Amino acid sequence: VALITGSSSGLGLAAARSLAQRGARIAISSRGGEKLEQALRVLTDSGAEVVAIPADIRKVHELEELVSEAEEQLGPIDILVANGGGPRVKPAAELDETDWKEAIPLAFLFVPRLCNFVLPGMRRRGWGRIVAINSVSARQPIPRLALSNALRPAVLGYLKTLSQEVAADGVTVNAVLPGYTRTERQIELAAAMAQQTGQDAESILRSQGSDIPIGRMAESPEIAEMIGFLCSPDASYLTGQFVAVDGGFLRGL
Repeated sequence: VALITGSSSGLGLAAARSLAQRGARIAISSRGGEKLEQALRVLTDSGAEVVAIPADIRKVHELEELVSEAEEQLGPIDILVANGGGPRVKPAAELDETDWKEAIPLAFLFVPRLCNFVLPGMRRRGWGRIVAINSVSARQPIPRLALSNALRPAVLGYLKTLSQEVAADGVTVNAVLPGYTRTERQIELAAAMAQQTGQDAESILRSQGSDIPIGRMAESPEIAEMIGFLCSPDASYLTGQFVAVDGGFLRGL
């Protein structure tokens, strides 16, 4: 049984599809609405056993209810794919208290909260997979994404610590760091940057793709296949790792 948050579209939906193809029963979640219903139809039409549960990852009580309902409908959660929204685009010097209050639950706190809810069962059963969908901004800050640049590394620090604590219980903890990927979020970021800089959004997207050594942005299934592998029995000796799927974008060793 796999629970994937932020899975009504983009990388979360692609991850759900990848896990369904590997035989998992799927619980998808987002804040709800037509996008979540459409994702449910897409996965169901592909033959997956899937349920859709609305939840706002910024609210701890809704996360607790999400885990409880997913387990009630499908059984104990074996796999958690923690995917959240991106915080607003803003330079570091312009951040205020409201920005931080909105961003911390959205980009950081939901990960340890979800882990707290699923880990007891995983440790009891002696098997589990936790994968967070993070960002290359955790390793290489991206201009004007000050909130993401600050909070994405915080998630990795938590996951690395957790991986060491639960490894002997059969639970692996990893993260995928997508580079520039053509998703709705990336298009929104380009639009926000265009508004702030006066550039054309499509020109920004083309420029971002040309800066990648492979010469293009990723497609969601390319990221999802790495998530699927990390959640599989074949990845049993891989934990505490943060895998960049970025077309060579990161320049550091």
